[in-house]
Amino acid sequence: MKLYEMMDLNGQTALITGAAGHIGKVISDTFLELGCAVILVDRDRLKLEEYKNKNLKKEDKIHIIGCDFEDEDFLKVIYDYVKKNCPKLDILINNAAFVGDSEIDGWTVKFEDQSIDTWRRAIEVNLTASFSLTQKLVNFLMHENNGRVINISSMYGFIGPYMKLYEGTSMGSPVAYSVSKGGLTQLTRWLSTTLGPNVRVNTISPGGIERGQSNKFKDKYIERVPLNRLGSERDLIGAVLFLGSNMSKYVTGQDIVVDGGYSVI
Repeated sequence: MKLYEMMDLNGQTALITGAAGHIGKVISDTFLELGCAVILVDRDRLKLEEYKNKNLKKEDKIHIIGCDFEDEDFLKVIYDYVKKNCPKLDILINNAAFVGDSEIDGWTVKFEDQSIDTWRRAIEVNLTASFSLTQKLVNFLMHENNGRVINISSMYGFIGPYMKLYEGTSMGSPVAYSVSKGGLTQLTRWLSTTLGPNVRVNTISPGGIERGQSNKFKDKYIERVPLNRLGSERDLIGAVLFLGSNMSKYVTGQDIVVDGGYSVI
C-alpha cells in the first residue's frame, strides 16, 4: 500500500466529541481534509452549526449532534443518530472534557477545598462518558474489522503537576482532572486488549497549549519545555493523522505524548 493510500479516509466516518472546542476543531479539519465524513458532537450546537456553515463545500460530510455529556440521556441521542444516519462508523474520538475554570466552586483551589461535586463532574465527562460511548458504539466500529478509537487524555494523566507554575495566577491543577485523564489512559490499555484485532484503541496526551495564559505562567512553563514553547492545537495533527489512518495499522494500546518534551524532565 502506498503512503497516500494509507492516509486516505475517503468513504469513512469519524465521530468526534467536544468538537466545538479548540482541539475538536483541529481534529475535525484534519479528517475532513482527508476525505472523511464527520459526526460532530458538543453541547454547544450553535458553534457546530457555525463550523458547518464555514465549510459549505464539505457540508454533505458534516453531521452535528448537540448534547451534554453531563445529561444521562446523551448516549441515546448519539446512538439513535448514528443508527439512523450512518451505515457504519470507522473512528471514534473521545475528546470531550470537563476542564473547568477558576469560576467553578471547589475546582482551582487548594486540595482541602476541592469539592466532591466537581470531582464527580470531571470523572463523569472525562472518563465515564468515554467508556459508555465506546461501549455503545463498539458494534458499529467492528463493522469492517478496522475500527479506531482515539482517547484525548493529557500529560497530567501520567505525571504529577508542578504547582509552582500556578502561583500568583487564577489557574490550578485539580486532582479530579488528573485522575480522570489517568483513568482514560488506562481505559485505552484495557480496551486495546479486549477489542483487538477488530478495533485499535490509542491515546494522545497533549501538554500545555497556548490559550492566552498570563506571561507569568508562560515564562515559568516554557523554562521546563525542551522545545521552548507552549504547544498549539495544530501540533496534534500528526498524531491524529497517524492514529486515525492505516499508518497505525499495527499500533494499539499506546499513548502518544505531544508535550514538547515537558514530561521527560
